[in-house]
This record gives sequence, structure tokens and C-alpha cells, in this order.
Amino acid sequence: MSHERTISTYGVVAEFASDKEVLDAAHKAREAGYTIMEAYSPVPVHGLDEALGRKRSRLPWLVFFGGLTGCVGGFFMQYWMSAMDYPWNVGGRPPNSWPAFIPVTFELTILLSAFTAVFGMFGLNGLPRPHHPIFNTPNFDRSTLDHYFLCIEAEDPQFHEEDVTRFLSEMGPEAVNTITDA
Repeated sequence: MSHERTISTYGVVAEFASDKEVLDAAHKAREAGYTIMEAYSPVPVHGLDEALGRKRSRLPWLVFFGGLTGCVGGFFMQYWMSAMDYPWNVGGRPPNSWPAFIPVTFELTILLSAFTAVFGMFGLNGLPRPHHPIFNTPNFDRSTLDHYFLCIEAEDPQFHEEDVTRFLSEMGPEAVNTITDA
């Protein structure tokens, strides 16, 4: 029984020297019908998310509902403890003295919002992932310094390696490389 791993193509990557070039390339790729692609840059590039066809993140909604859960959970936890489980008359105040519940309710809102933000970000970004096929690209270490990369992934319905390589080469990049998932 053979346990050899098959190496498949992850995508084709073009390397550009400027943000304008990668932005133009992303617009052209989107107009050509490519939908599964990613760009890597050392700085944020205004308009690149729109050029890649990115949708707004769901993370703000996750954080909102995490905070809402903390708020409601914190309030009703205190209400249940003070008014239902162990009602105790202290100084003549009612068991449901909501002003006393504000600090804990606020802190649980912040706590659950923060946890949801951190774990939601990890989950939505597919982390932790110690190795990604894009790291196999020559010169990719320059993506954190001064170069910009556009990758059209093999999962794209229109992906044909030769066609994508030709398409990206026509945009005048410094290099075009096919990368594998090995």
C-alpha cells in the first residue's frame, strides 16, 4: 500500500512592484471572470477588497451578538441569584435592584465581546495555519517589505494553469509562478 502524497497546483501567482499594478491586475482579473483570488501586500491598498470581490466581514455581527449574550447573560445571572435563588432583604432594597447589576453586566458584555472578536477572527481566517502554499512562492518574503502579489487559485471555476499564466504575464509583472500545495 502506497502512502505517496499527490502534489497538486494551488494557484498561479504574479509579483508586482507597486500597489497600482496589483490593483489594476485585480480589477482586470475580476473583469475576466476570476472569482477565487487573493492579494498580498506590505501595506493596505485602497480599493483592493472591492477589486477582489470581497464581501464585508461577519466579524462585527459576531462581536455584537457575543456582547449582547454577555449583557443579557450577566443581567439575568444576577437577577436569578438575587431575586429567585437566594432573595435576601438587605437594607430594605428590592431583590431586583438593577442599578447594582450594572458593573457586572457591563464587564460581561466587554468580556464576551473580546472573546468573540479574538476567536471569531481566528475561525473566520482559518487560523492557526502554520504553513500555507503561498509561502512556496519565490520572493514571497518581500510581500512584507515592498512587493505585491496576486494569486488566482486553482479552485476558481475558470482556472486553467496555462491560461491564467498567460493572462497574468500580459499585465507586466516582475514574475509569474505556479505554486503547489506541497
